[in-house]
Amino acid sequence: MEKQTQKSLNEKDRKFSIFARSPTLQTVLMVEDFINENSGEYKKTELFHKLPHKVMWQTFQVIVDYLESIHKIGYDKTGYVVYIWNPVFFKKIKNRPAIKI
Repeated sequence: MEKQTQKSLNEKDRKFSIFARSPTLQTVLMVEDFINENSGEYKKTELFHKLPHKVMWQTFQVIVDYLESIHKIGYDKTGYVVYIWNPVFFKKIKNRPAIKI
């Protein structure tokens, strides 16, 4: 019986640790806006230290990975973080038949 209890506690701890690093929408938007305003000026670590509000490194990593996965940020060849999302361009091309959304 103790093994089952220990196992269920470990599963709960793992689930909690996943959510412990889950950023709020406000934090994601703050990081995204900061990157947009300072595109190409900082590398990843510098960017983390320059944020207007403190964020845990693990949370920052989750946000940056997310923004990169949805193609809102990229890195230049020297490692600087660059904001690449262009909503004006997206509005122009979104209704083209060749574009699938």
